Amino acid sequence: MEDIQSILDLRFQGIKINYLYVCKRKLWLFSKNITFENTSDKVLLGKVLHEYSYPKETKRDVLIDNLIMIDILSDGNVREVKYSSKMKEADIMQVIYYLYYLKQKGIKKHGIINYPKEKRKEVLELTAEYEEKIKKALKEIEEITARTTPPPAKKQKICKSCAYYEFCWG
Repeated sequence: MEDIQSILDLRFQGIKINYLYVCKRKLWLFSKNITFENTSDKVLLGKVLHEYSYPKETKRDVLIDNLIMIDILSDGNVREVKYSSKMKEADIMQVIYYLYYLKQKGIKKHGIINYPKEKRKEVLELTAEYEEKIKKALKEIEEITARTTPPPAKKQKICKSCAYYEFCWG
């Protein structure tokens, strides 16, 4: 039987959940403080979009337990603002993780991912299936980040727009 407490003890930044679904190598590098986001034009565009979208929202960039940063809290919703839906599964799992994390603290919320550039949104609920998926993801993140060497580079469509492209393929 699985040790529930050990799963509850697995706590990571939401971006690590996102990176797990985008690229395991990127997750490992980020976990070792090897970061290139500050040099990426795509990351900068995302930050600008986040900064100027939904200006009337007052609860922005909410930091919880010095661990997870929620873009917007409003009307019982956890909202994330994303530049593009190209990495939709990663975006969904990041928000699901926030909902799961808050549930462990006795707080029930719904999730919304806003894609303002695309003028669309994704509405999410924390289901039993998602909870199981998150538990597996947390274990996988623990395994990947505990490694002494990064997973091998794996060519994907998103590589050319990744901040780590030169590191992996240059």
